[in-house]
Amino acid sequence: MSEAEINVRLQPRAKRNAIVEERDGVVRVAVAAPPVDGKANAALIKLVAKRARVARGQVTVVRGERSRDKVVRVEGVEPAELRTALGL
Repeated sequence: MSEAEINVRLQPRAKRNAIVEERDGVVRVAVAAPPVDGKANAALIKLVAKRARVARGQVTVVRGERSRDKVVRVEGVEPAELRTALGL
């Protein structure tokens, strides 16, 4: 099965959920949810899953659960497909 990983810098408590930009191989993602009880991570997973057109269960935070800097794995898509889906 194919999978892709992306490095993410998460900005919680933003005005809206958006994939902001990519800089130096790190994708900046803004979510409206606060970084409390995993809400920001859940919002990140939901946004990435929606953009990549995969189920939420196929998107996981593999590193950085409690940090702004994270590694997110998306199963079922090739790395190039994921970059295109995220608009990178």
